[in-house]
Amino acid sequence: MLTLCPNLTLLYPELPFLDRFAAAAAAGFKAVEFQFPYDYKANELRDRLNAHDLDLIMFNLPAGDWAAGDRGLGSIWARRDEFARGLETALEYADILHPKAMNLLAGISEEADENDLALLQNSRIAAEALAEEGLTLLVEPINTRDMPGFALPTAFAALDMIAELDQPNVMLQLDVYHAITMGEDPLDLLREHADQIGHIQIADVPGRHHPGSGSLDWIVLFKALTASGYQGAVGLEYFPEGDTDSGFSLLKQLGVMD
Repeated sequence: MLTLCPNLTLLYPELPFLDRFAAAAAAGFKAVEFQFPYDYKANELRDRLNAHDLDLIMFNLPAGDWAAGDRGLGSIWARRDEFARGLETALEYADILHPKAMNLLAGISEEADENDLALLQNSRIAAEALAEEGLTLLVEPINTRDMPGFALPTAFAALDMIAELDQPNVMLQLDVYHAITMGEDPLDLLREHADQIGHIQIADVPGRHHPGSGSLDWIVLFKALTASGYQGAVGLEYFPEGDTDSGFSLLKQLGVMD
């Protein structure tokens, strides 16, 4: 059975963040992910993971000031020092939280050669630092409809960058919702690039809600996942409609969740 992990930043919004760990465990999950841990003490989060026997799959590197509109620092040449400090902070959290991977967000930046160079340099620095800790660096494309100006909008752009980096611990984070929104076929990506995918996130299309809320053929998608040989976890990163637990019904019907 696939390892499903709810993204606690988005799921269970009806609960305070620290109470979401217990809710995930009560729903039968053995692992979780979240976007950013930095508003909490690492030991506080570790205690919640331990208390509910949960593994942590991944979290994001610091992305700047989210409330002010930042969506990552990876491609912003003028903020390379801030990226480096954020990487140090993320590694301090990783030392306590023990994730399997961390995700780099390229951020919003205007087309410029120096920003392309910044993304390559920052990704290489992060990859080398994470490799010393035995961690995978994920690179996530995000669609430009929801996030205009995002510097890495497609899976194929990310795969090109990963090839150029040529670092064994750098892998694609494939978010099915973002890929489809950009006109990419996640089934093709699974068939052709499963060995380069380090993490998958899912949400239905359109709307970015729970599986079964939109038009995506989940039977076909999960068959493709199985056939691809993908060995990683599948993150549930969507905006619940109503009660979070009620959104798992299709996953249970399909037998991918107990």
